[in-house]
Amino acid sequence: MNAATFTELEALGIRYLDHFDKTHDSSHPGSRLAAAKSAAIKLREAMLAEKTARYYQTVDLIRVPYPTKYGLLNACTVPTPFMHILNRLFIVQFDSPAGVKTLLFSPSDIDGNRETPYFKRLSGKFGPAWLRERTEHLMAPVYHRVEDALQQAGLTPDDIDYISYDHLHTQDLRKWLGSGNTPGYFPRARLLVMEQEWDSTRDLLPPQKDWYCPNGIAGIDRQRMVLLKKSVLLGEGVALVATPGHTEGNHSLVVHTDAGLLVSSENGVSADNYSPLKSDIPGVRDYAMATGMEVILNGNTLEGGLDQYISMVMEKTIAGPCPQNTDFCNFVPSSELSAYWLLPGLKPTFGFGPLKFGTLTKTSRA
Repeated sequence: MNAATFTELEALGIRYLDHFDKTHDSSHPGSRLAAAKSAAIKLREAMLAEKTARYYQTVDLIRVPYPTKYGLLNACTVPTPFMHILNRLFIVQFDSPAGVKTLLFSPSDIDGNRETPYFKRLSGKFGPAWLRERTEHLMAPVYHRVEDALQQAGLTPDDIDYISYDHLHTQDLRKWLGSGNTPGYFPRARLLVMEQEWDSTRDLLPPQKDWYCPNGIAGIDRQRMVLLKKSVLLGEGVALVATPGHTEGNHSLVVHTDAGLLVSSENGVSADNYSPLKSDIPGVRDYAMATGMEVILNGNTLEGGLDQYISMVMEKTIAGPCPQNTDFCNFVPSSELSAYWLLPGLKPTFGFGPLKFGTLTKTSRA
C-alpha cells in the first residue's frame, strides 16, 4: 500500500509540509539535530501566525502501570519499579479547505488493548485471575471510555472525520474502523497514519511484537486509511509532524490553541522528560547534568534512539515554553506520568490536568 499523493490529500483539505524534508540528509548526528531544530522553529513561527483550531479538549481514559526503567530511561533513581501513566483522548476540531473537520487523537479501545502481549503478561504477575478481577479497578482505573467522552462532548460517531495515534503500540483499531464484514463504530472516520508505522505494524520483529495488539489491524479496509509519507497540515492550526524514534513511524499532534502550540505524543511521558535539568524526580537532573542529555527518552523498544532524541528536541522546540510554568515546554503527553497512591515516591515535577479551549461546532452530515 502506498502513501497518499499530494492530489489525494488536497481533496481532503490536507497538505504535506516540507519543513523537515532535508533534516536527515547529513551523516553527522549533530548536524541532523541542528537542522531539525531550525526546521521546528520555522514551523512554530508559521503555525503561530495562523488561526487557532476551533476546539481542543483532553479526556482522561485509563491509568496503567508502566515500568519506570522505560518511562525515564536510565535516569530515575526511585526504587519503585513502576510508574502510573494516564492515557488520554484528544478531541480536536478545525477548519480546512474541505470544511470543518473533527479529529480524535489516541482513541484507545480499553478492552481490546488489554490483549497487548506485554501488558497481558504483566497482568499475570499481579496474582491469580480471581484476584486480578477484584483489584483491576485499583491497578488500572478507568475514568472514561471513548464512547462516553464523545457523548459528553455532544458528538456522535458520525461526527468524526479522522482518528489518529502517535504510534500503534497497544492499539486495536477494529472496533473503530471495522474488520471484514463487521462494521466499525465510526462509520465515516478515516485513520491518519504514517506509511512507515502501518508497514511496521504489518510485519513486526520480536522486539516490536510485545507492544502491538495481536490482529489489531486485521481486516481493516484500505479505503478507511490515509497513509502519510511525511508531516502534514490537516487544516487551520492543526498538524501531524513525523517524529520517528519511539517507533519507526511515530508522529506528533500539534495544535494551535489559546495557550500556544500544544504538542502530543508518547516520545516522552512527562514534562520532566523534556526539561530534565528542571526535574525534581530523584536522579533525573543529575543524570542530565552528567550526560548532557537535553531530553530523556521513553524507551521501551528503542527502535531508533538517536532519531527519538532528535524528534523530542523537535517537539519541545515546536511547543515552546508552557505559560503555566515556563521551566517546562508545552508538551502534553498522550500517556502522562501522574502521581498515584499505589505507587508512592514517583510523581512529575509539573503535569497537565484536563484541558479545553474553543467551542465545539455541531456539523450536519448528509
